[in-house]
Amino acid sequence: MSSAERSERLRHPRVLGDLLIYRLGRLYATAGAMTLRVCEGEFGIPRREWRLLAILGEGGALQPSDLAIRAELDRSRTSRALAGLQAKGLVARQVVAHDRRLAHVALTAQGRQLHARMLPRVAAINGALLALLTDEEVAVLDDQLAALQQQATQLLGASVWPKADRRRGGRQAA
Repeated sequence: MSSAERSERLRHPRVLGDLLIYRLGRLYATAGAMTLRVCEGEFGIPRREWRLLAILGEGGALQPSDLAIRAELDRSRTSRALAGLQAKGLVARQVVAHDRRLAHVALTAQGRQLHARMLPRVAAINGALLALLTDEEVAVLDDQLAALQQQATQLLGASVWPKADRRRGGRQAA
C-alpha cells in the first residue's frame, strides 16, 4: 500500500481497523498486557497503582488531587489506588502542619525501593517496542505523539462533544 493510500485510510477511515484511536488502543492493549504481567505478576501491583507509584517516584510528595490530575484519573479511582498502596506500606499520607485539612502522599522507603525495581522492567517493554525503529524514527514518533496529544487536548477543550449520562446506560442526558 502506498503512503498516499495509508494516509487516506487514516484520514478517512471506512472500517474500524482504519481508525487511529482503535489502532492505538490495540497497541495499548497488547503492550499493556505485557506491562500488566510485570506489574501484577512479578510485583503484585495493579497497573493503576503502578501509575501512581511511578508519578510519586518521579516527583515526590503530592496532594491526592494533584496526583489524580497528573495520573489522569478521577479522584475516586486515585483514592482507591492510594488506599491499596498505603495498605501495602508503599505510600504514606502526611498531614500539612498549618492546615490539617490538607495532606500529601509520598512513597515510603519500601515504595521507593519497589519503584526502583519496577521501572527498569517496565522500561524494558518500552525499549523492546521501539527496538525496530531507528533513532530518527523514534524522534519523529515522539514529535508526532506530542502533536497528536496537543490536538486531542484542544479538541476535547472545545466543549462541542456531548457528555454521556452513565447512570442512564451511557446515553446523553435529556
